[in-house]
Amino acid sequence: MFVAATTIEEAYAHASKAEILAALAPRIPADLVATMPRLEWVHALTTGVDNLLMMPTLGADIIITNSRGIHGLQMSELAILQMLALARKFPEMLANQRQAKWERWPQPLLLDKTVCIVGLGVIAEALAARCRAFGMRVTGVSNGRQEVDGFDRIYRRADLKAAASEADFLVVVVPYSQETHHLINAEIFEAMKPSAYFINISRDGCVDEVTLLAHLRAGQIAGAALDVFEATPLPTDSPLWSQPNLILTPQIGGMSDIYARQALPIFISHLKAYAEGGAAALQNRVNRSGKPL
Repeated sequence: MFVAATTIEEAYAHASKAEILAALAPRIPADLVATMPRLEWVHALTTGVDNLLMMPTLGADIIITNSRGIHGLQMSELAILQMLALARKFPEMLANQRQAKWERWPQPLLLDKTVCIVGLGVIAEALAARCRAFGMRVTGVSNGRQEVDGFDRIYRRADLKAAASEADFLVVVVPYSQETHHLINAEIFEAMKPSAYFINISRDGCVDEVTLLAHLRAGQIAGAALDVFEATPLPTDSPLWSQPNLILTPQIGGMSDIYARQALPIFISHLKAYAEGGAAALQNRVNRSGKPL
């Protein structure tokens, strides 16, 4: 039997009988999981499952699957939006509009600019294709893949400084792990050109926000755009809100107006596998280190 819970109260009402829980991972409370003694499988309608991996009420025997592979379209469109807005100083244009102020400045093109994408998964591939449509040179940083269609050059993670030094846009889409904690730090920002821009649409812990803010204030990089933050929602007293060369978006990178059409086919295929072979037959499984099995 399938039960759709449209409120958290409805979810609690059915929790004691449920063997499967499918939901957006960040919306799953630990208290709900604690009331599900028959739970065998949690399917996240998202890629990120960080909160599930740290959830003390989610037993080690419960399988976690996710919806990885569907977010390339929306994430890459957000990155393109941020690159255009940063380079053309679009927030300043909107501020001038509110003040009825007529001011013009040169409008740089993305043509022939170098974008370096840190992390070479599905999102990076989608972004690379769209960057090439603008005539950009595309480089990547990865320890796992050294040849990917659409990339002019791929650096090892140990060579991230060299990759960052030649980039006009440095875009982070790498998953968060102990290995990528503060992967983008003072050393990387100092390697970037003063005319370069930084964009993070991946996970908050990959970037040292304090160091980024210091480099923005000092003008050591031209600007940045962040869709994820070390504290979410971003506190109202955060100094990031008032930094003029920084664009903030409220963790919207994975959202789209066709999300159900993107995510449900994965869950349906998983349900068929579960019905035929039980939890052991599930694909897109995630282990407790956050990596796919």
